[in-house]
Amino acid sequence: MNILVQELPETVEVAGEAVPIRSDFRAALRVMLAYEDPELTPQEKQLVMLANLYPELPDDVGAALEAGIRFLNGGEVGPDEDGPRLCSFSKDANFIFSAFRQTHQIDLQAAELHWFEFMALFMDLGAETTFCSLVGLRKRVKSGKASKYELQAARDLGDVFRVPEIDNRSPEERRQDDEFMKAVAEAKRRRAEARQ
Repeated sequence: MNILVQELPETVEVAGEAVPIRSDFRAALRVMLAYEDPELTPQEKQLVMLANLYPELPDDVGAALEAGIRFLNGGEVGPDEDGPRLCSFSKDANFIFSAFRQTHQIDLQAAELHWFEFMALFMDLGAETTFCSLVGLRKRVKSGKASKYELQAARDLGDVFRVPEIDNRSPEERRQDDEFMKAVAEAKRRRAEARQ
């Protein structure tokens, strides 16, 4: 989609049919926040997407999910592989809000923006903003290109610096992983006791 010459979409194609979609950036951000929430299962995240993007749920739910993902990706299919996670709409919300104000003089509380408009502006937030400085620092640290000073700055920032990876495991997978890690810890404890 070329935002310069094409009208911003108010519908998506689901099973060959044009279906209305909520295009306001807040609806899309609620979906993004759900996908960042470690307490939600993958199915719950999909329900949040369907509830927020579609005024009326299409019959073909699988196709609606695919169309929703394509919409959230700006009309594109999206990359198969993601790089390291550098920002979080939940964790960095205040920094993003102030970066929009500083760079574009937009108050997101009062703004009426299509999701595609929001994303275009988001991708062009000024380098002098705290948000972009933080993302740049995260990128340099995660790529191994940070200086000693930057590594220390990242440590000093503590939780502000850390962005958790999105956990898409099912509750059963999480339970199994937890049980495995408990078994590993117990085996380590027993081995340590046996050495004494």
